[in-house]
This record gives sequence, C-alpha cells and structure tokens, in this order.
Amino acid sequence: MVLVNENYIKSSDSHYVEDIEKRVNAYKILYPNRKIYRLEAVSPSLPLPQDAIAAMHRAVDDLANENNFYGYAPVQGYDFLIYKILKEYRVNYSLAFEKESVFINSGSTTDLANITNVVSGDSIVAIADTIDPAYENTTVLSGRAGKLKNGKWGNLVYLKCDETTNFLPQLPVERVDVIFLSNPNNVTGTVINRCELKRWVDYALENTSLIIYDASFQAFIKDENVPRSIYEIKGAKKVAIEVRSFSKNAGFAGVRCGFTIVPTDLQAYTVAGKAVPVNRLWKKLVQNYTNGVSYISQRGAEALFTRKSKAEISELVNYYMINAELIREELNSIGCRVFGGKNSPYVWFKIPKGETSWNFFLYLLHNFGIAGMPGIVFGAENDRFMRFSGYCNRTDLIEALKIIKQNSKRDFLK
Repeated sequence: MVLVNENYIKSSDSHYVEDIEKRVNAYKILYPNRKIYRLEAVSPSLPLPQDAIAAMHRAVDDLANENNFYGYAPVQGYDFLIYKILKEYRVNYSLAFEKESVFINSGSTTDLANITNVVSGDSIVAIADTIDPAYENTTVLSGRAGKLKNGKWGNLVYLKCDETTNFLPQLPVERVDVIFLSNPNNVTGTVINRCELKRWVDYALENTSLIIYDASFQAFIKDENVPRSIYEIKGAKKVAIEVRSFSKNAGFAGVRCGFTIVPTDLQAYTVAGKAVPVNRLWKKLVQNYTNGVSYISQRGAEALFTRKSKAEISELVNYYMINAELIREELNSIGCRVFGGKNSPYVWFKIPKGETSWNFFLYLLHNFGIAGMPGIVFGAENDRFMRFSGYCNRTDLIEALKIIKQNSKRDFLK
C-alpha cells in the first residue's frame, strides 16, 4: 500500500486567507446589499506599471512568432532580467554579485518554502513568534518541526517577538542552524534597524547559521537607518540568502515573479566538516523542482526597471503608505496601541478592551462591514491583536475610518 508523508497530515488543512474569505462570503449571503471594507487586504489594489503591461503584451506577441518564440526558460532566469537586478544592487547598495548568485523565482513563496530542502533534515529552525504561517508550515512539511504541544512544535525554536519587544524578534538564546527573518516584518510591519541587523549577522557568523532573509517589503522602507538588503551588513554574504518579490511593490501578485540571491560565498557543511557552496545545492534544487519562470512574467519584471516604471512604483508605494498612515492616525486617535505602518503597508494594533481577535473580526464585520486580519492566525499569543492593511482602496478606507471614528467611543472602546 501507499504510505503518506505524515508531515502533511500534521500541518493545518486550512489557510488563514481562506478562513477569512469563508466568513466574508457568509456575511455577503446574509447581507447581499451591504458594502464590505476589505482592510485585511494582502494583495495590492492598484494596476501594474504601464511599461510592464506593454512589455508583457510584446512578450505574448513574441510567442506568436516562430522567429521570436521562447519555450522553457533558463533555470536561473533570463539574462535580460538577471543583469537588471545585478545593476540595481550595484547602483543602489554598492554591492557586487556574480551572475550565478541570482535566481528568478515565481514569487517569494516558492523559494521560501523550498530553501530548507538544501540543509540537513535535523537542522534546528528558528522563526519569530509572531509567526508567519508560511515559515512554520514549511518547517512542518519538511519534517523538522517535531510534535505539536500546547500549540507549538517541539523542534522549532520560537523567537520572542511580542508587545514587550515592540514586536521585534529577539536573538536565540541557544544555537540554531536556520533562521527565518523578515524585514520589514511580514506580520506586524515593524522593522529591524541597521545596528540590530548586524547583531543577527554576527550571531550567524559566530554559529555558522543560515539566515533566510525575506525582503518582500523592502520597497516600503523609508527610514534611512533600516537596510533594504541584508547584504548591506558586512559579512552577510557568508550567512544569508535574500528573497524578494515584485508582488508587494509593483502589483505582481497575479503575475508571479521575484528573485532570490544565493551568494557564492555562502557555505554549508557535511557531517565530516567539508564546506559545500549552498549556491551549487540551490541550483540543483531549482533544476529539479521547476522549469523556470515564464518568459512573459520575466519580460514584465524587466520593464519594472525603466525610469518610468520606477516612478510609477514609487507612486504605488506612496499610495499604500499614505493609506497606512491614515490607519495609524485613526487608531492612535481612539487610543489603540499601534505598531508598524511606517515602513510597511501593514498596521498592527492592540484590540480595545482585551477582546479576542476572531470575536473582534466578527464584531467589525457584522456591525460595520469592516474586515480585518485577526492576530491569532499569527500565533495564539497574538489573539489580542489585529492587522489592517494599506493595500485597500483609498475611498473605501476613508469611509471605513469614518465609521470607526463615529463609533469608537460608543462601541469600539466599550
């Protein structure tokens, strides 16, 4: 008989986005004529930059022409996109990488899920608690998580990241092999500054650990003291893989394209102590797990580096950040404790009067048509928090914030 991989049984059958959609859809059935304000949005709401749209149209035309037809993409990606990325790192950060260091991906999620496959199965993995479900689930599916007890996986190291630390993850108190680190934080929108990030790199250097650095929201960083790349920190090329996405800043959520930097300086070790380049291992994984990212997507991504696209992306980012600031201001004005929203479109706040997050979600939805992101989906310790997103439509947001203001003293803070 066929035996299942029991790690897939251990992981949850549901996803928090699906859980929210079920509740929102139930509300739509009950109240089909009521407006819903989607303040939990995880996808950008504005269209793609025009140059990217035009480039993808041209790419489709290429595929209709025998002389310009493209089939499977190169495993690492097309040179035309890789060289744009290398130039961006060189110009913006004064960082030089070999062409072999860049791997084009179909959005950051795929690579973040697969990266731990190139390290030993008994590697000790650490994640921040507040928990990004993608990091936790990836570890469970890979068989590294151990047994579930009191809502936590026994072999996972949960890094303190709560209200007492201003939702900044704290260094491990023990040695770990792999660290998932997002900056800005994918959950709370908080950021690690240059000095703090150096401590993480120094820890990894001292312990020969690997940092999987999720920089998906780097385009939203405004604070000059917050690095946009971990490689701005000396020594990071020896200990870190950086994963980026075009979804968050340029609206590529439905197009699916990003990239991963795996420096040639980065090494892992055999049991006998022999150093092995991680870049070589990663290339083997990509060769066997994918057939590359579509030509159309990569042409669209290439066009994001034009002067016009960069200006449009800046406008998109500013739009979402203005939304985040509006959210911050309103929540602060009614007495909520607020985090994030300054270098990220996500605003994380403490729910008034200690209400639990799913109850508060249902309260907002059924009384005012406002959907938020319940904190409990990011770990049980976050059940007194909720997240609103600057990715929502501006007109809807202003209406929703007006509703919050009008009802804050009577209902929100009861």
